[in-house]
Amino acid sequence: MTRRRPLQLLIFSLVIVFQMLTSCEKFSGDQTIPAYLKIDSIGFTSDYPTWGSASHNITDAWVYVDGELIGAFPLPANFPVLKQGSHVVKILPGIKKDGIAETRLAYPFYNPVQKTINLVPDEHTAFGTATSSYSSEAKLLWEEDFEGTTISLDTTARSSVNITKTPAGSPLTFEKQHSGIVVMDTSNAYFECATHKSFDIPYADVFLEMNFKTNNSVTVGVMVYTGLIRYQVPIMTLFDTGGKWKKIYIDLATSLNTYSGATLFQVMFYNSVDAGVSHAQILFDNIKLLTSKSGK
Repeated sequence: MTRRRPLQLLIFSLVIVFQMLTSCEKFSGDQTIPAYLKIDSIGFTSDYPTWGSASHNITDAWVYVDGELIGAFPLPANFPVLKQGSHVVKILPGIKKDGIAETRLAYPFYNPVQKTINLVPDEHTAFGTATSSYSSEAKLLWEEDFEGTTISLDTTARSSVNITKTPAGSPLTFEKQHSGIVVMDTSNAYFECATHKSFDIPYADVFLEMNFKTNNSVTVGVMVYTGLIRYQVPIMTLFDTGGKWKKIYIDLATSLNTYSGATLFQVMFYNSVDAGVSHAQILFDNIKLLTSKSGK
């Protein structure tokens, strides 16, 4: 189970401050008054037939000026830069890995945004429109948006309920016509499903992206195959979202690389009805499994 830790959040904040202070040293010279760069947000576009939904949760900007790291800044950001005149500013879109504020990183599958910006001492300069997209190095292993005639997730023999699609036009749907839905009660109290296909374990980053909304806990895991042996590995548990849809990026690579000789894996979702919940409702949408083209 993953929990937020205030101490680690404080440490991350101190790291950001340290990066800002050390960036002043790196760019120091005759200039003593900084310019300020303002980044409001980073948008995202996607070619739906190729990459699916453009839903994202970009929370941070990893900023480079002329190739040198200035720092990682939660958005919106307004920070000092000891530079003046025309400079190349590159932003790497940042996310919270596993939905945790203390584990922020530049998402490896999003393109950087780059512009030439004129920096003026003691003035605040807006970066302007910043829009990213999927990188050409990203490889989409699997996608389920629940818009097709079939669902590429199979309920297991242990599951007492199925995963189905919301009706067209339902207010429960996240976007387009359908989302995936699982409903449990005290009589049908266990849900478990896995991807219809198994995937080669790549020697690269592997992330699971998805939108979800739930009033019951649900565990995200993998089934890892090493020859004739298989291991069901829980990765993280998602909890009640308070009636809101959320977007998460889950790191699978660490778990996939734990088992020596492992060659294949499936993605799994499972859990029982939580204590005190009489009617559990779990909604999924835009599930994507991504790695890099450099992987196996």
